[in-house]
Amino acid sequence: MRKLRIVTINIHKGFSWGNRRFILHRLREAIRSVDADIVFLQEVVGKNSTRAQEHPNWPAQAQHEFLADSVWKYSSYGKNAFYPDGHHGNAILSKFPILHSEQIDTSTNRFEQRGFLYCAVSIPGRAKPLHCLCIHLGLFSASRRKQLRMQADYINLCIPREGPIIMAGDFNDWRGRGVDDFAQLVGMKNSSIEATGRLARTFPARIPVLPLDRIYLRGLTAKSSKTHNKGIWKKLSDHAALFVEGELPKESILLQASRASI
Repeated sequence: MRKLRIVTINIHKGFSWGNRRFILHRLREAIRSVDADIVFLQEVVGKNSTRAQEHPNWPAQAQHEFLADSVWKYSSYGKNAFYPDGHHGNAILSKFPILHSEQIDTSTNRFEQRGFLYCAVSIPGRAKPLHCLCIHLGLFSASRRKQLRMQADYINLCIPREGPIIMAGDFNDWRGRGVDDFAQLVGMKNSSIEATGRLARTFPARIPVLPLDRIYLRGLTAKSSKTHNKGIWKKLSDHAALFVEGELPKESILLQASRASI
């Protein structure tokens, strides 16, 4: 197993631009259409009793479970924002076993509740887990800088230096200040730049001009990158989906030899 199909999208709590329509069912079909191995989601509703009463087709389970359905056997959800009638946050859907997951609180002010979701994923035929981080940074640049430092500390303390990483999500950064510098410090590269030579523009979805959504890789090579906002994706979330195909390196000769001796 060397090639991985990855997609990230801020699903806007299952509503279209301006909260005009509840489009979670259409969104599920769109995400299925790209046949991703791992899906990174932001603004996923775990519970909202008020919305559930307003919309007859509101799913009985949490949104990440509804989206995963029978396609992604494994999923994890981390609560970011809490309110009287429920909560929402980040989620990761995976076709491969999730060995461990945790939500890390990165809130930096009283106006925003933020965090990132970490999952260790077991890839078939690979000795080491793949480390996945689903990100949703704050709206203020000062907050984003603090949150990036928290993420760097977590990566340096909790993930082995040789461990492969996918860090994906909504970075709320349209100027490119700080995020790419942070990624280089922890050994990651922007997958869209590696695959196409330019940043992927994902916001607003109707006419994407801002590169808010990104996928960073360490220990993988980006082979292709594409923004999805047309066809089946049209008029869904206010963010376009970002798709990347990454490739893991061949396992080391030492590991292959050790397996042969078993």
